[in-house]
Amino acid sequence: MPENKLYPPEGLSAPVPLTLSALRDAQSSGAVLEAAALRCDAALCLHFQFGSVTARMPREEVTAPWITGAGRDIAVLSRVGKPVCFTVTDLSADAKGAPVALLSRKQAQEDAITALEALLRPGSVVTGRIVGMEPFGAFVDIGRGIVALLPTAYISAARIRHPRERFQIGQKILAVVKSLDRASHRITLTHRELLGTWLENASLFAPGDTVQGIVRGIQDYGAFIELTPNLSGLTDRRDDLHEGDAVSVNIRSLRPERMKVKLQVIERLPPLPVPEPLRYWITDGVLERWVYSPANFEGEAAETVFTQVP
Repeated sequence: MPENKLYPPEGLSAPVPLTLSALRDAQSSGAVLEAAALRCDAALCLHFQFGSVTARMPREEVTAPWITGAGRDIAVLSRVGKPVCFTVTDLSADAKGAPVALLSRKQAQEDAITALEALLRPGSVVTGRIVGMEPFGAFVDIGRGIVALLPTAYISAARIRHPRERFQIGQKILAVVKSLDRASHRITLTHRELLGTWLENASLFAPGDTVQGIVRGIQDYGAFIELTPNLSGLTDRRDDLHEGDAVSVNIRSLRPERMKVKLQVIERLPPLPVPEPLRYWITDGVLERWVYSPANFEGEAAETVFTQVP
C-alpha cells in the first residue's frame, strides 16, 4: 500500500509521513497534501487512513465543478488506489473520541488551476505524468490532479494510432501548452515540438547506416518506417510487413530539401517490449514558434505558432 505523504511541490523539501499534527498544520495553512484513496463507498465518497486518523472525502468534494456529466462519477471511481491531492477542511472526533478528517480535492484543484492559469500561456513547457490513454489522446496530470489532454496527432511527427505506442501509464513526460481555455478550465497540450526538427533528427543518421525502425504505415507504394518519433522514412512495400513491426533498415539517402528518407528493409526483428525512451531537444522555457522543416525545404513550411489568447 502506498505510504501517505505530503504533496511535494517542485523544488521544495521531500515529503514526510502524514500524522495528526501534520493534518492540523495543513488545515491551518491551506497546504495541499497527497495520499492514496483506499476505497470508494456506494455514495461515491472516498476514504483514507492516516495512522489513527480516519478521513473521508465527500462526493461533492472529489471533483472540481468544471467536470460535468457522467465524467464526474468516473473521476471519483478512478481515484481508488491512486494518489489524490487534497486540502484538509475539518478535523473533529467521532463518538469514541477517535480523530476524523474531512478532505477536499475540489478545493485543491480550484487553487491549482487558478495558479496554473496565472503562470501558463500557449508555448509554455510543462512537466506531466501520463494518467490515462484513449485512441484520441493521452491524459496528462500537470500538477495537483489537473489533467490536460494531449491529442494523439500532437504526440509526434511520426504518426501513431494510439498513445500507448509512445507512452506508458505513470510515465513522466514534457509537453507544451497548445491552448488554454480559461472559461472552461481546459488545457490542451502538444508534444512533438520537443522531439526535435527534421534536421536535428536526421543528424543522428547517415547514408549507409543500418538501424532499427518501426513500421508505422502501409501504403500501396511502400511502407513508412519510424527511425525516431520525429523522423520517418519510406521503403518499398513488402507483403510480410505490418504496422507495429520492428525492422532493421539501411538508410539509402537523406534529402532535406524534400524531407525524404529513403530506406531498404533488411529484416524483421523481435517486437519491442515497451515504447522506446524519449529524447527531448527542448526541456524548458516558452516557445513562440517552432519550425520542423529545413530552411531549404521545397514545400510549405511545417511549423507551429503559439499565439497568446486573451
